[in-house]
Amino acid sequence: MASIYWLRLLITLLLLSGLAAPSLGAEVSYVPQIEYLRTATDNKLTASEALASDDWQTLEEESPNFGYIQDIVWLRFPVGHPATINLLEVRYSQLDELTFFLLENDRIAQRVETGDHVPFDQRPILHRHFLFPFEQSIASEYEILLEVRTDGAMQIPVRLWNAQAFFEHSSTEDQMHAVYYGILITVIFFNLFIFAALREPVYLLYVLSTLGYLLLIGSLNGTTFQFLWPHSPALQNQIMLLTVPFSLLFTLIFSRSFLKLEATGPVLNRLVVFMVSVNAVVGLMTFFLDYSTGSRLTVALAIPSCLLLTVLGPVQWWKGNPQAGYYTVAWAALTLGSAITAANKYGLLPNNFVTTYGMQIGSALEAILLTLALAARLYQERQDKVEAREAELKALAARRSAELKLMDHALHNPLTGLPNRGSLEMMLNDLMIRSPERRYGIAVIHLNNLQSVTKTLGHRNSDRILELASKHYNAVARELPGTLPVEQSDQRNFYLASLDPQTFAFIVDADATGAVPRAILKALEGIRYPIDYLGMQIPLDPRLGVAIFPEHGTDANTLIRRAVIAEGSDSALERGIAYYKSKKDSYSADRLTMVSELRHALNTNELVLFMQPKQSLKTGRIVGIEVLIRWPGRAKPIRADEIITLAEQTGLIKPLTRWVLEQSLELRSRLLDRGWPMNISINISPNNLREPDFPIFVQRLMNSYHSHQGAIIFEVTETSMMQDPGNSLKALNSLSATGIPVSIDDFGSGYSSLSYIKQLPASEIKIDRSLVTELTTEAEDRVIVQTTIEMCHSLGYQVVAEGVEDDVTANLLRDMGCDMIQGYLLTPSLPFDELLEWLERSQQQPERRKLG
Repeated sequence: MASIYWLRLLITLLLLSGLAAPSLGAEVSYVPQIEYLRTATDNKLTASEALASDDWQTLEEESPNFGYIQDIVWLRFPVGHPATINLLEVRYSQLDELTFFLLENDRIAQRVETGDHVPFDQRPILHRHFLFPFEQSIASEYEILLEVRTDGAMQIPVRLWNAQAFFEHSSTEDQMHAVYYGILITVIFFNLFIFAALREPVYLLYVLSTLGYLLLIGSLNGTTFQFLWPHSPALQNQIMLLTVPFSLLFTLIFSRSFLKLEATGPVLNRLVVFMVSVNAVVGLMTFFLDYSTGSRLTVALAIPSCLLLTVLGPVQWWKGNPQAGYYTVAWAALTLGSAITAANKYGLLPNNFVTTYGMQIGSALEAILLTLALAARLYQERQDKVEAREAELKALAARRSAELKLMDHALHNPLTGLPNRGSLEMMLNDLMIRSPERRYGIAVIHLNNLQSVTKTLGHRNSDRILELASKHYNAVARELPGTLPVEQSDQRNFYLASLDPQTFAFIVDADATGAVPRAILKALEGIRYPIDYLGMQIPLDPRLGVAIFPEHGTDANTLIRRAVIAEGSDSALERGIAYYKSKKDSYSADRLTMVSELRHALNTNELVLFMQPKQSLKTGRIVGIEVLIRWPGRAKPIRADEIITLAEQTGLIKPLTRWVLEQSLELRSRLLDRGWPMNISINISPNNLREPDFPIFVQRLMNSYHSHQGAIIFEVTETSMMQDPGNSLKALNSLSATGIPVSIDDFGSGYSSLSYIKQLPASEIKIDRSLVTELTTEAEDRVIVQTTIEMCHSLGYQVVAEGVEDDVTANLLRDMGCDMIQGYLLTPSLPFDELLEWLERSQQQPERRKLG
């Protein structure tokens, strides 16, 4: 692209230089020796009067150029070479009125009036210059007289021609002008096309700037008057005035945008904005000023505007603006050409090729160089965009790589590298969606001894052991028939996933795996095998829990949760593996809701205490009461043991026990007020015995109720004490020291040590209902109960039998020496008011309640 424009530039310069070459012989063209006469505009002379004047002067220069004057100028010169010369050319198209006189032997032989104030078609010859044809004979002497009036620059370049030679020469000159116009038009459409494609304002500004110069040169040459508006002389004059400020206005705006002055040169930017405003004002003023004043003003304004445009380039070039180099050379050429033309208009320079065509040459060079600059800018912008795009692609690739790493980290355990719970859930959900008719098992492996290993060997060794264990379990899972890969690729195959630091999981085809039970046992043995680390066999105590799709759940989250529940069951503890059973699931969604409801019920006193009496078998009288917690008002009733278990699992047992103690003391106070001085037994959770402040709380509470000292009995189960014998014994001794009797509840239902029970500060033993219910039918139960009663009596304990429901059982227990009974034989547990009524009925009719 650049080579094409440089070629055009070379052709233009060669053609224009050819125009200046004096190739025409004197016989076909010459500039005559001229005399001139200047008269005031109000001194209107006829041709004869002008010829008769004594003020004629010889013109020193070759071509008349008087600048901006108001006088009327007369020119006269002889015509020679009658055989060849027959045409007069006035090469300046901006003369308002021009009268041609042909004098033959001092007599006016021909008179023609023309000028740019009359329509173009009234000229003797339709040409952009003023042409006057004439004929002369050898026998006569000829002289030409010209009268010129104009409001513009008074320059009258004349030349005598042979008509044929002139038109041959004019054709060549028109071709050169056509090349010039072609260059500008090409530049205009080229940049207009770029603007349409890129929508960047700088290209449109350059189009308008170049269009202004095209109109300016065309107007100066008379081309626009000839071809665009030949019937509108006034429009031609107005366009002539407007083209200068129009061109400069858009050239200044273009330069401001092209050089990015707003960012790179704030001072120059303000100066350019000022000159833009001045040119805009002058352009508007041309509609109201006369032609002479407007012409002077626009030409005068062109000089500082062009100088400013010339200064912008070097200053920005010096500041390091890369585009300023092209700009400096381009506007230097245009400014020089414009300055030469302006000086010629003022009469400071004579008429010649350079002064006449200085603006054309400069504008052509400017158009070519700035087009090259814009092309270079476009290329650079494309390169910048390509580089920016490449940088963006690199950034996207880097971000993609980072995202992939983040995704890999998000889907894998950072320590073992195994897929994490998210990967496992996606895999499992996908399997269930694609093949809902198949059965899948999710197996969870929990390392119950990992914390002990960490405490013993430290975290670093524990991490290494965990890595070894993950590889081992992954290998075991891979060999199990029916195991499905959680993640599979060319680099790695994972059958195991990591749920948390000490829990793994894998997926199996339940039908395929269930068909080979021996393989399951082999895999279980492989998983339970200790990990070899630094010569040590590290036992991790792994346990497995299994949940099956769709029996145990239809989504990954539910299946994993239920497999974890199965892993934590007693069956997994005993056998190493357990399958989920819904009836043993205490971690249901209803349970979470129930926890919130229980907390609310405790805070709002929705819970109540029922009481079940204890009867002495010797006297038949009611000697004590056991308080039992109830939760009335629920649509689905919940047993007292379920309430206690829920409270123990959620941490509510501490406030619940304290509430029961306070309510029990209030109830006994009310019983005393009504004449019933009975003991009250309260069930105490083993969690309460592990509370450091529990004995202190009880002591403070009992100090507030002195009348109940020794009448409040704490019942603790045999099994609960054996879970933490040391702390339980310590807590019970503290309670006994505060005067709280202790009763061992559910005796005979679990495993206990008689030597341990012997150490307890207990005063009462309650035989579990499981031994009492079938006492009349099972001889073994009778032997156990009889032995228990005798043993307890020998140790100083009183014995209470629970779950007595008939008189036969009660009589049998009395015969065995049992001290007290509880059960439905007396009454179900009752609220306080109903218990009072029952007590009054039973004590008023003692014979009816007396046993035996």
